[in-house]
Amino acid sequence: MISILRRGLLVLLAAFPLMALAAQSPHDVVQSTTNELLSDLKANKEQYKTNPNAFYDSLNRILGPVVDAEGISKSIMTVKYSRKATPAQIQRFQDNFKRSLFQFYGNALLEYNNQGITVDPAKADDGKRASVGMKVTGNNGAVYPVQYTLENLGGEWKVRNVIVNGINIGKLFRDQFADAMQRNGNDLDKTIDGWAGEVAKAKEAADNSPEKTVK
Repeated sequence: MISILRRGLLVLLAAFPLMALAAQSPHDVVQSTTNELLSDLKANKEQYKTNPNAFYDSLNRILGPVVDAEGISKSIMTVKYSRKATPAQIQRFQDNFKRSLFQFYGNALLEYNNQGITVDPAKADDGKRASVGMKVTGNNGAVYPVQYTLENLGGEWKVRNVIVNGINIGKLFRDQFADAMQRNGNDLDKTIDGWAGEVAKAKEAADNSPEKTVK
């Protein structure tokens, strides 16, 4: 069985908006992007299995422009550390954050065999912030809930956080970053450069969490 966080990340990757158009509701953006990304995967899965760099480039091309990487990075760092970081450090952490996620969890998407993804009915939003729910069916037939938080930034809907099976991914990484800073003597560069290892630890922590499914 795919582990809880890897399963969550495959849905996360499958559901990020391809084109964040203000004319579309967050629900419609998630639905259309899911279809687009899975279509690309179907056409190129075998190539991606043998060429990880091509897979990373594809994920970055599709997902990179519509993820609020700066907002997510600063949220993980928290104000305590982000206000002390230089623009170069913030950018380097953004890059390391995206690459480590795609490298550690990209294979989960390659293992996905279209068992079933359902976008929940649309919810009202205030034009600034919205949530979109999804359910993904695993190989064992169990259904796992996912909840996305999107924000409208300059007329574009971008993803800021995701809760997978009850696990708040943003909080998980914030806790991991704070722990790493303590262990590294508040050395921001050391923590940024070692972030791939911190993602691995966060993954292990999530994998050991009790699983919850929708009946």
